[in-house]
Amino acid sequence: MNELEDKIGYCFKDKKLLKQALTHSSFVNEQRINKLPDYERLEFLGDAVLQLTTSDFLFRSYPDMREGELTRKRASLVCGASLAHCAESIHLGQYILMGRGEETTGGRYKEHILADVMEAVIGAIHLDGGFERAIGFIHRFVLDDLEAKQLFYDSKTLLQEYVQREKGAVINYVLVGESGPDHEREFIVEVRVNGKTAGQGIGKTKKSAEQQAAYKALLAAKGKE
Repeated sequence: MNELEDKIGYCFKDKKLLKQALTHSSFVNEQRINKLPDYERLEFLGDAVLQLTTSDFLFRSYPDMREGELTRKRASLVCGASLAHCAESIHLGQYILMGRGEETTGGRYKEHILADVMEAVIGAIHLDGGFERAIGFIHRFVLDDLEAKQLFYDSKTLLQEYVQREKGAVINYVLVGESGPDHEREFIVEVRVNGKTAGQGIGKTKKSAEQQAAYKALLAAKGKE
């Protein structure tokens, strides 16, 4: 936990809150004694803090943006894929207390678990240090470098729109390789435009590998413009 505190730049006064934020229900279910609370209640609180902070940030940053567009932008920033990507930047998965069953099925790399724990950590910081400290965490790890993150989050949609400018262009995502044991599987995916490889991605899930491939293809396409 000390290592994680160093990464996020926040030291908990109540270490039990951080431990709870990192405790998956599968771990709790396997404990016969000294059962710990899992992260679900903290996730509930963290989600509310994240929604409010992101809404306030977008409202102030885009004064001319209409409500519908603000809602869509917020949704893309706080969706499971986005939060999981933010969680991976601090290797949050390696700190989760998880049951053996969930571990063997690759639970540390599951998108929804990473997103849930990210929200739980936000909730824990809010309870331990107050709203301002939680806001600081969100701005540092969720709302930073938005232009690049937006491109990554929306990469598959943006790539589809980009290639549709060419009449008849067809996109396919092809799994070209896998490696690692079942609980640490990595997938290699190529995105092909009209049969030609445009980008390659590696991820813990096929979906994240596809997103990475689309992102690489977009960067390459923009570099040619």
